[in-house]
Formats: sequence, C-alpha cells, structure tokens
Amino acid sequence: MKSSATRDFDRSPEDGDTALDRLGDTGGSISDGETGTDDGSSGDTISDPRVTANIIAAGAVVWRRPRDGGPVEVALVHRPKYDDWSLPKGKLDPGETAMVAAEREVAEETGLNCRLGRYLGRVTYPVPGHRKLKRVDYWAATPVAGEFVTNSEVDQLRWHRVDRVMDQLSYPMDRRIIRNFLRLPPDTATLVLVRHAKAGRRDRFTGPDDERPLEKAGRAQVEVLTPNLLAFGPGAVYSAPPLRCVQTVAPVAEVLGLDIAREPLLSESGYAAAPEAGVARLRELVSSDVVPLVCSQGKVIPDLLQRWADDDGLTLPPARNRKGSVWVLSVADGRLVAADHLDRSLRTH
Repeated sequence: MKSSATRDFDRSPEDGDTALDRLGDTGGSISDGETGTDDGSSGDTISDPRVTANIIAAGAVVWRRPRDGGPVEVALVHRPKYDDWSLPKGKLDPGETAMVAAEREVAEETGLNCRLGRYLGRVTYPVPGHRKLKRVDYWAATPVAGEFVTNSEVDQLRWHRVDRVMDQLSYPMDRRIIRNFLRLPPDTATLVLVRHAKAGRRDRFTGPDDERPLEKAGRAQVEVLTPNLLAFGPGAVYSAPPLRCVQTVAPVAEVLGLDIAREPLLSESGYAAAPEAGVARLRELVSSDVVPLVCSQGKVIPDLLQRWADDDGLTLPPARNRKGSVWVLSVADGRLVAADHLDRSLRTH
C-alpha cells in the first residue's frame, strides 16, 4: 500500500484543488474536538474552506537529538505577554514567503539558526478581539548554530522530550503539529530538487540548447527562489549541465561558497538515455550529513520522481512542475517518505 505523506502546500483554486488543499495539510481545523488559539483565547479554529486568513504567519518544530540514539527533544518558547508555551512562529514581513519567515522568526524568538525540513501543515484560527483570521504554516527545523537569548517576545526556551511535550504545550493546535511531526521518523534526510527558471522558447534560441540562458523573467524568478532555497540549508549544489540549470542555483552556490557539480544523468538527454540510472543517481545524492540542492529539467523531474515514488510506495501530490518550482524530498532509511511541492507558495506576501 502506498503512503501519502506528500502535499502541494499552497495550491490555488484555479489549479483544480479541493477545499482541503486550499487549507493545507491540517485542513485549517482541529478535528479531535480540540479548540484554542495561541493568542490567549480558547476560540474555535476555522474549518470553512471559503474563509480567507488575513494574518499570515509561519513557524517550526525545532528539534534536536542531543545524544546519538537518544530521545528527540523539541524546543518550546515562553511568551510573557500571554504566559504560554508554544512553538516558535511569527508573522510574515512584506515581501516574504512562509519559508523565509519561518526561518527568520525561529531565529528571532529562539536565537537558533535553523534549516527547514519537511512541511508539517497549517492551522487557521480567529484572533481574539479582532475580525481577523490568522494562518500559520509549520516546518520541521534543525538548529545548526546559535543559542537562546531573552528577547522582546520570548523570555524562556526549554527543550522537552518529544514523547513528553504534549502536556507542556498551551494550545491544542500546536499538539496537532507535533502529531504531524511524529508521523515520520524525525531523522529524515532532505533533498531539494528545483526545476530551472524561465529561459525563453527553445525554438527562438539560435545556439546550442545547452547554452540557452535564463531570460529576464527567469532571473527574476531566481531572485525569489534563492532565499527560499537557502532556508533549507543546502550544503552541496548539483545541476544538470545546461546553462539555464546552472544559472538557477548559481546564486545559492555563491552565497555558500560552494562549487556546482554537473550531473549529466539529470539532464534531459542523459535521463532519456538511462532513466533508471538517473533515479539511482538522485538517490545517491541523498545524505544524512548535508542537504543537497539539485537543479534539473522539465522532462526529467516528473518521470524521475514518479519512478522513485512508485519504487518506495509513496503517492505524489498533483503538481504542474512549472519552471522555478521546487520539491522538498524527505528520505528515511533510503526510502522516500515525503514529498512537498512548492510552487505558488514561493510567491511573496
């Protein structure tokens, strides 16, 4: 039986999505009879798909394993304004995406620089005393540097064993996100796969197709893509040989001081000649030590991911795989266990 720990986390109604798709993985509701907001009230969450949130926020389940083989711990923050214990999160700044905001807000509230992993879902709820709804998207996140410092919003940070954290949380919606986190092993390896940005029409370029560069719109896409890709903390960068692929991930490599390794098996021509070898090569790039960022092409990604998912019994979400779209893949014990598709979610607010 196939599992379906996958999602296209912010599809649009014109893409033919369902009400559940529009609200996210948690359906925007607390379905176990739980109520409660994280702003000092016990108001009900919203499950009506026609309701649109007007406060957009993002956060994370920040986790660590202090000892090899030891229990996983989750970070909770205490906000003196509400006297509560919750998962770190905050509102998007103008021009931010949810991924960038999640990384920034976690750093501001906890002092920890984290890299995002798999998407954990969304909650939507009314803000007490206001005619407003708040929507929060969550990711798993692992700290890579930093330490907690008391700040204007948070005066304490505590680590709790994940099997004991539920009773420490003030709000049921946070417990729902923790349950989503626990559906898969925490120690999943992440691979970020991006389709190259816009490069104009093939039939309008007079040179060799591998030398076709990004067009103006594609360069603009890359400007938006780069901070979102960096939020997942890549430690190695790979690309199919065509120039447009290399240019799509070049800014990330430059920021991180990394070389871009060329991957012929992940180009259209290389993959068409040996698709099974292409799938095997992408599997080989998965690492428990670093997050690989890989750029490939439109005639490669859908088929490659479908083969990989079929091999590992995973159902992929519907996805258009448009230029500049991203897959965040989670692998546990060599098996693909989750695939999050980022497309319209890369638009800023």
